[in-house]
Amino acid sequence: MLGLVATNLRRRYGRTLATVAGIALGVATIVALLSTGAGLKRTAEALVHLGQADLGIFQRGVSDPTASLLPASLATRLERRREVGSATPLLLLVEAVPKDPAAVVFGAEPGSFFTERLVISRGAKRFGARNLMIGDKLASQLGVGPGDSLSLQRRRFTVAGVYHTGVFFEDAGAVLDLRTAQRIAHHPGDATTIAVEIAPDVRHDEAERALSRTLPGVQVIGTPDDAVRAGANGRLIRNAVRIIGALALIAGGLGMANTMAMAVLERQRELALLSAVGWPRSRVALLVLAEGVFTSILGAALGLLLAVVGAGWLGHALGVSAVVSPHVTPWTIGQGLLIGVAIGVLGGLYPAWRATTVSGVELLARA
Repeated sequence: MLGLVATNLRRRYGRTLATVAGIALGVATIVALLSTGAGLKRTAEALVHLGQADLGIFQRGVSDPTASLLPASLATRLERRREVGSATPLLLLVEAVPKDPAAVVFGAEPGSFFTERLVISRGAKRFGARNLMIGDKLASQLGVGPGDSLSLQRRRFTVAGVYHTGVFFEDAGAVLDLRTAQRIAHHPGDATTIAVEIAPDVRHDEAERALSRTLPGVQVIGTPDDAVRAGANGRLIRNAVRIIGALALIAGGLGMANTMAMAVLERQRELALLSAVGWPRSRVALLVLAEGVFTSILGAALGLLLAVVGAGWLGHALGVSAVVSPHVTPWTIGQGLLIGVAIGVLGGLYPAWRATTVSGVELLARA
């Protein structure tokens, strides 16, 4: 039967290619959104664990965690608590690097656990009013190194060193002195977040609950899911995936049903002969359904390829690849294939049923 399915699809290659292309675009859109959502979650995880922190303290009610504003002095208050081993304020400057607007600049205190964990691969770890350190990924992208100049919001800084942390979000950015970052942002005494290391004898959930109770107006974020829920981006992507997925199933199913129904009408003589030579109706229906599913699988496979290539290209084109990099997982690929098969099954049910409603004798009489 598989040989007959392949032969029938080749005979009508124009219609088959058009159907495959339509399904591929739908599946590619869904997989690209799913992989972008996974990439956003990975970025959120990096945002929570800046400097390998256990918790991140952010302002409650902001539309996005990077828009948070807290007093930097809150870190000193936190370090007096039993649950906290150490705390350090960080100020995040977004769109501060004109050559790479997606790069994030971190304002940090010299000597904090955040800066102490920067592994310098070139140059020196040096802070000052006109010095900064740059992540190796951003250094490679911009082609700069120790001694070169880099502009931040129309201020020129000298690159003192190139660092590596192993965290994409940090290595694609830069670090400078906290007070200098506060002057650039015009927020003296403020921080975006307080990175917290939990005391060795305290459990993670216990510290999170205790800090949430005693710090009104702030949000304690300890997991990537918490970070995604803190803003609207994660919810928007999940809702968009659901809506587009439903639309793809409806549109793809209707398109497939129309294509297969036309094929059934055009192949009345062939189906009549199959019925006349002893094919049971269930086998005729299975042939039509198999053609739909096979076409959908081809479309889904092409869609997966387009999604993997296109999502990364789109991130670079929009200049957000340093912040959100699409993350294609086996489950994402599985969802794309499941959607493709579902389109084939839904679109092939009516034509398969239609092919069995008329007897072979009637089909021969009409042919």
